[in-house]
Amino acid sequence: MPTWISSLGLLVALVLAVPVQADVVTGLPGPGRDKVVALTFDGCEGRGAPALLDQSIVTVLEAERVPATLFVTGLFARRNAEGLKRLAASQGVEVENHSFDHPQHMERLDGPAIRKQIEDADRLIEEVTGRKPRFFRFPAGNYDPASLAAVEGTGKTVVHWSFASGDPVRGLTPAHLRDYVLSKIRPGAILIFHINGRAPATAEALPGILAELRKRGYRFARLDEVVP
Repeated sequence: MPTWISSLGLLVALVLAVPVQADVVTGLPGPGRDKVVALTFDGCEGRGAPALLDQSIVTVLEAERVPATLFVTGLFARRNAEGLKRLAASQGVEVENHSFDHPQHMERLDGPAIRKQIEDADRLIEEVTGRKPRFFRFPAGNYDPASLAAVEGTGKTVVHWSFASGDPVRGLTPAHLRDYVLSKIRPGAILIFHINGRAPATAEALPGILAELRKRGYRFARLDEVVP
């Protein structure tokens, strides 16, 4: 047998033996990116200051009856258990995994530490909502191939966002936030905001964003309704 054929066979075998990594989801699937968008909100809490569920945003979501996905840390879920339980029971909101205590650079953690971050958050979220999360979002969006593989090894699909809204930026006005989001929106977009009390413009900007998107013919979906 020629050497090149033997080498090719070895290469194919090695390729087939390596687990295939899924892409990080940054947009919704669909024919031609249908006019569907996903509203997502991060509930971040690390080992520092406590973070509370932003009731002004909750009020908007309930008044608008718009589906949404919350990515929360385990610490945030424990601190805000009653509010999250009520939201999850409404059927309009799903609660997903954003790590246990929001390490900004999970790519610096080893595999067992990453799994513990996910498993500890899963346990607390499931205790609150009665449902084990399907999706994961890296804190600050930081990851590398090894940390992505570690997360996927737990069975999670990693979902980030189509563009950053920038809603935690100091001094951001509701009008600027609304106009920026509406200028960037495209069919299939995954929007990211924050619901941990550190994005003061978001609640005031949301009704205008939702109204304009509806006027443009968009509809809204939870991630678990549209992401396989």
